[in-house]
Amino acid sequence: MRLTDKFNEHPASVGETYGQHFMAAMGFSLSMFRGSLCCALHALFPFLCERTGSRCITELHDRMVTNRDRRPSSSGAGKQSPLKA
Repeated sequence: MRLTDKFNEHPASVGETYGQHFMAAMGFSLSMFRGSLCCALHALFPFLCERTGSRCITELHDRMVTNRDRRPSSSGAGKQSPLKA
């Protein structure tokens, strides 16, 4: 198996190119980083970011699990198993 196959195998399994997958994964990463910072601020200052962490988790779940797969499907288009996220 060629090295490029390793880079393309998983993105292809969710209907993306390497570049599309990179952008999506970086978007998730930045959202998680933002959520993490808000949770840390909330730990120090309980009156700040009271709902931001849970909102980030809900939004990420929707993006990653519910609407992640770009492959066309006859039933449940845009959905994929949580195990494939």
